[in-house]
Amino acid sequence: MVEWKISDGLTSYEDALQFMENRAAAIAAGDADECVWLLEHPPLYTAGTSARREDLREPDRFPVFETRRGGQYTYHGPGQRVVYVMLDVAKRGRDVRCFVRDLEAWVIATLGEFGLTGHIRDGRVGVWIERPDRPALPDGRMAEDKIAAIGIRLRKWVSFHGISINVEPDLSHFDGIVPCGITDFGVTSLVDLGLPVTMDDLDVALRHQFDAVMESRFRNRSCA
Repeated sequence: MVEWKISDGLTSYEDALQFMENRAAAIAAGDADECVWLLEHPPLYTAGTSARREDLREPDRFPVFETRRGGQYTYHGPGQRVVYVMLDVAKRGRDVRCFVRDLEAWVIATLGEFGLTGHIRDGRVGVWIERPDRPALPDGRMAEDKIAAIGIRLRKWVSFHGISINVEPDLSHFDGIVPCGITDFGVTSLVDLGLPVTMDDLDVALRHQFDAVMESRFRNRSCA
């Protein structure tokens, strides 16, 4: 059983972290069900285990939280759906690489419900949207924008942290960091792409595709 938890308003990062750590411990002990938590944070930056200090361009703009999840600097704020996944990876095959691929496939399938094609790129964490409406990069590559970030941590084979998908955040807030250490590409959102998608719309798609993708891939153990 996976419990789905949706929080209205803005949830402080400290409260979210405490909940995730407690729930992950309870799942590992067999005392609680797995949990997917959908929420929004007030504006803040988080630093993953690979964060470089020089990538924090405006350290005084928003609170900065050091975290032990994978990845570099990310932004969270209103208009962004944060998806915290407290799932038992031991019961899901004990393969971290496959688990991350499952999360990526889940995001891509969710975006597909809105007519978007998400992409995974080697060396660039997260999910990307091609922008043929923009000039190509100097080296000839197509312009792309990041629409979703992924960063997890495991404790006793239970995951926490997770995914963030941009619905309608203030994209200028990303200017205070180098998102995930990548400078050649930009950041976008569902609304920035011209899609009138609400947070509720995204939540419905996430729930639908969780069963269709995450659980299906686990049962069939596909890591492609």
